[in-house]
Amino acid sequence: MTLSKSFKVNSPEVVQETIDGEVVIVNLKKGDYYSLLNTGTEIWSQIEQGFSQDAIIDSLSQKYAGNKEEIATGVDNLIKQLLAEDIITQSDNGDNRDVDFPNVEEDTNSEKPPFEIPSLSKYTDMEELLALDPIHEVDEMGWPNAKVDLEV
Repeated sequence: MTLSKSFKVNSPEVVQETIDGEVVIVNLKKGDYYSLLNTGTEIWSQIEQGFSQDAIIDSLSQKYAGNKEEIATGVDNLIKQLLAEDIITQSDNGDNRDVDFPNVEEDTNSEKPPFEIPSLSKYTDMEELLALDPIHEVDEMGWPNAKVDLEV
């Protein structure tokens, strides 16, 4: 068994919710939000569960049609994007073990669905609103009265 990297959600800067098969991720520090669908949702779920990168690739290889190299490249690229956006960080808990998945017997009557390259969609249209801290940027009268600097 080979040890591979595992990752964790970069909380508390990042919050997320899965709604109807879509993962919506908000980076509170940057003010950006993101969306993951389909295989991206599965990869995200396995990252949250602490699966190593190799275990994620093995899991998807058993579930989807496609060569393992293509699946590995898709997983690797998504993880690189998530790291670049500070959504996840490498886990430093020392527990980078692979998860053993049960062997899936081939069912000759049904075909595996094709592997879809995961994609991270980034949205910046609410950056100013998400980065705003209305509770701390007020005067003595409280919210919604913004603090005014009276430097002369």
